Amino acid sequence: MNNDTDIQLSGPFSAKDSSGNAREISMIRIFDEGYGTIDVYVDMKHKMGDDPLPEDTVLIHNITVHLHSLGYVGPDLLVGDVALQDDKLIVLEAPEAFNVFAESRGWKDLSSEFDEDEDDIEAAAPAATAQLDALMRKFKST
Repeated sequence: MNNDTDIQLSGPFSAKDSSGNAREISMIRIFDEGYGTIDVYVDMKHKMGDDPLPEDTVLIHNITVHLHSLGYVGPDLLVGDVALQDDKLIVLEAPEAFNVFAESRGWKDLSSEFDEDEDDIEAAAPAATAQLDALMRKFKST
């Protein structure tokens, strides 16, 4: 975990997989900022070996239930990009509803900066239109 860029959402806990086995999770974390979709990093205490845990919907559901106990309100997390999975790491993709929970923990949505720029342009548009109309009237009167 890099303390400069990570936000720890949870410490150690256990969650059952589809085989009924308890899996030890060291922590759940996210990066402190991003654009829209959030990757949720689930650090496992032990190597997963050949177990397909990153795709285990029961385990993912139980991880989501744990996040619900921490204040997340929304649907289950989703299977993340296969290329991001590691021997002791499950990467899940968070639905949009997760953003509110992440923001409450310090996550910054970088895409909101673009929304603010669009709002500034839209707010300036009426003034620019009025100036253009006044200029056009001036040219017509000469």
